[in-house]
Amino acid sequence: MAYYRIEYYSKALCRQASFEMLIPNDPREDKPEQPMSTLFLLHGYTGKAGNWVPEYLPEKYNFAIVMPSCENGFYLDGLSTGHAYQTLVGVELVEYVRKTFNLARTPADTFIAGMSMGGFGALHTALAYPKTFGKAAGLSSALIVHGIAHMKPGGGNSVANYDYYHECFGDLETVEERDCNPEVLAHKLKKAKKKLPELYMACGTEDFLIEPNRELHRFLEKEKIKHEYHESKGVHDMVFWSEYIVKAVDWMFAEK
Repeated sequence: MAYYRIEYYSKALCRQASFEMLIPNDPREDKPEQPMSTLFLLHGYTGKAGNWVPEYLPEKYNFAIVMPSCENGFYLDGLSTGHAYQTLVGVELVEYVRKTFNLARTPADTFIAGMSMGGFGALHTALAYPKTFGKAAGLSSALIVHGIAHMKPGGGNSVANYDYYHECFGDLETVEERDCNPEVLAHKLKKAKKKLPELYMACGTEDFLIEPNRELHRFLEKEKIKHEYHESKGVHDMVFWSEYIVKAVDWMFAEK
């Protein structure tokens, strides 16, 4: 297994940036000619690249892992210059990996997953770029759009204040109606009869984010959008994510 830390100038962030990669050294013995797939793995709020790495799984299924550091940007294009985290993950890094490593060539071999804030990012990014990502997995996803809608200046919650959410999501009066809401993206794709990425969701029943995850699950069911949804005992912690990233990766790659 080869581990890389790559530094480059990011046009999306208007500064030097870095990301990390894991690449299996040897092809699978049972399928030596199988092309290598790519998984973009997204960290959570306050996290960074490499916070959680399922190290044995890439060799099992012959895929590379790309791990960006996106600070607390919610994987959205924020209002300020240099905060284009959606473009960073969904466009810039994909193009960089394609040109430099000849990976992530098609949706069939380009997937994305994340936990908490990264779970939101994985689902949202895949729906925003369905021609890039074939599958997406969100674990304990921070599906907070409805929770922050209509928040007023000077307000906030236990995680952050109005200014932070406004920077990431834009106008909070209309946040539920715009493309920063995964439901809006999914509905638009279905209405336009475009191919949607395959979706996988999991959340612990004692997690404080369980209700928003159930809400998206119900929305997808109502829209008759195919997805896989799981609940089991667990809270918002690495124990749950370590269990379900294995299951999510199996879901993504086992059929290959």
